[in-house]
Amino acid sequence: MRHLLVIVVASVVMASSTASAQMLRNTPLGIKDVGIDDRSGGSLPLDVEFTTSSGQQVRLSRFFDGERPVILTFNYASCPLLCKLQLNGLVDSLRELEWTAGQEFRVVSISIDPLETTQQAAISKQNHVQAYGRSDSADGWAFLTGSPKSIAAATDAAGFRYKFLPKHREFSHTAAAIVCMPDGMISRYLYGVQFEPDTVRLSLTEASAGKIGSPLDQLLLFCFRYDSSTGKYAPAAWKLMRFSAIATVLVLGAFVFHYRFASGKPVTQ
Repeated sequence: MRHLLVIVVASVVMASSTASAQMLRNTPLGIKDVGIDDRSGGSLPLDVEFTTSSGQQVRLSRFFDGERPVILTFNYASCPLLCKLQLNGLVDSLRELEWTAGQEFRVVSISIDPLETTQQAAISKQNHVQAYGRSDSADGWAFLTGSPKSIAAATDAAGFRYKFLPKHREFSHTAAAIVCMPDGMISRYLYGVQFEPDTVRLSLTEASAGKIGSPLDQLLLFCFRYDSSTGKYAPAAWKLMRFSAIATVLVLGAFVFHYRFASGKPVTQ
């Protein structure tokens, strides 16, 4: 089983620098039923109920307020390696952002193990919030447990395919941070266990429809597009050409305005 875990982790780490689609196509036969189906544009089942790390029964809609985007992950507390790598990688990235979970965005981690206890979820939350290092972020990162039906509803909607291995009592799964819009619609998949802060920031800005992010972020999103083969935002040639044309018109217009009205000289043909 340890060899299988090594294969899974190696595949996921490679996804940080290679095409995520290629990673999923090249999945070893032993985990052929494991992977992620891109459901971008689809919606999460917000009426499904889960249990928080404090033991409170809530609907998933509790964490989607219509204002802030949400980073969704699927993990489980007793995972021997991959979940820890992914969540640690996410913490490393979030620490680089000026924004704080619970303020500009939220994070929701749903356990795929229906036997995971509230106590296990509470320990996971404590460890990762502590590693995050922002005391005011505790309410911004939820660790949820649920019934098999609730878990299946969420994972199916997100296209997250995993497999329970009874012999070892472990789950075979891949890793991705799923960026969702404030209304629960899936916006972007960030594959792997390491996430570039700039990519996370732009993904959250895009998912928020401009409700968060600086004017520079908005400009970057106008000229750049997400490249799934690299997991980063890259220049879009046609957008750059369009922006250059608009910028040229604005500059010429400003020059004409200045020449005609500021200098008092008429514009001759």
